[in-house]
Amino acid sequence: MEVTTQPDIKETLIPDDLPIQEPVWTYRGYRINSGEFNTAMVHFYRGEISRANVWRQRLDTTTNWAVVTTGATITFAFNQSLGQHSIILLNTLLITLFLFIEARRYLYYELWSYRTRLMETDFFAAMLVPPFRPGSDWAESLAENLLQPDFPVSIWEALGRRLRRNYLWIYLILGLAWVIRVGVLPTPATSWSEFLQRASVGILSGQGVILGILVFYGAIVMIGLATMTLHDATGEVFPHFGHNFGFPQAHSHGWEDQNGGRRKPWFRASGRRKQLLALIVTDRSPAVSSRILQEMNRGVTALSGTGLYTGKAHPVLMCALTVTEVGQLKSLVNHEDPDAFVIVAPAQEVLGKGFKPLQEDA
Repeated sequence: MEVTTQPDIKETLIPDDLPIQEPVWTYRGYRINSGEFNTAMVHFYRGEISRANVWRQRLDTTTNWAVVTTGATITFAFNQSLGQHSIILLNTLLITLFLFIEARRYLYYELWSYRTRLMETDFFAAMLVPPFRPGSDWAESLAENLLQPDFPVSIWEALGRRLRRNYLWIYLILGLAWVIRVGVLPTPATSWSEFLQRASVGILSGQGVILGILVFYGAIVMIGLATMTLHDATGEVFPHFGHNFGFPQAHSHGWEDQNGGRRKPWFRASGRRKQLLALIVTDRSPAVSSRILQEMNRGVTALSGTGLYTGKAHPVLMCALTVTEVGQLKSLVNHEDPDAFVIVAPAQEVLGKGFKPLQEDA
C-alpha cells in the first residue's frame, strides 16, 4: 500500500466563491478526502474501544476468581471439624497464579488502551483546542503500533499495578485468616511453642512455614514498592503531583513543549518510536532525493562513494526515517532507479527536526 499526502495547507482567508482544497490520500486508485478519513478513524476508534473493554472485563473476571476462592477457602478453613490452616497457604499460591494471569491480561488491555489514548489526545482533543490539528508524530506512533504491536508497559509494572489495586488486600485478608486459624481456633494458643507446633505442615516445621510466609510477603511488598515509579500505563488515572520526580509534568492530557506550543500526550515520547537510517547507492541521486524531499518530507544528505569492485563513483544518499516509512522509501527508489542498492539499519537515536528535538538532551 502506498499512501501519499500533499503538503499541509497554510491557514489563509479563502473567498467564498473559491473551492476549499483538502489534503487527499490515494490508495489503489481511490481518493480519500478528509470526511472519509474522519469516518474511518471514528470506526477504528470504536473497534479499539471494544477490544479494550473485552480485556477490561477479563481483568475483572480474574479478580472475581481470586475473591470467590478466598471467601470459600476462609469459610472452609474456619470449619473446626474439616478445615486445616494449610488450605489457606495453598489458596495463597492459587491467588498468586491469578495475579500473574491478570498481569498478562493487563498487558493486552494496555495495548488497546494505548491506541485509544492516542486517538483521544491527538485526534479528538485536537479538534477542541488550537491549532486544531494532530501532533506531528501522532500518525507515525499510531501506525507503528498497528504495524508492529508492542506492549506499552512491562510485566513488572503490570504486576505492581494489579497488586496495589486489588491483590494486596486479598493477601492481607489471607494472612490475617491464617494467623487467626493457627493461633485462635479451635482454642487460643497459650504459648509461642504451641503456635509453632500448630503452624507446622507435614514434614515442614512451624519455624520453616513462618519463615516462608515472611519471605513471600516481603517479596510482595518489595514488588509493590519498587514498581510505584513506573508510569507507562495509559489506562490509569494518575494523581497530579506538584513535583514530577523525573517524569514529564502531568496535565489534563499532556505537557507543554519547550516552545510553549501544543500539549503533548504525557505517555508518549517521540524517542520511543523505532528509528532507522537508510543508505541509498544510486546513479540517479537527483531524482531519488527530490522525491524523498517532496513526498516523504524527509531530509537527505548526499555522500560520495566509490565501488571498489568496479572502481566507479556512485553517489550515496543518507536519510533518517521511521519504521512506517520504509515501504514508501523502497517504492519510490524502485520507481526512479530499479538498480539502486538500499541499506536500512536501526539507529540508536535520531535527534533533530522531524525527530526528537536536540534541545531536550542538550
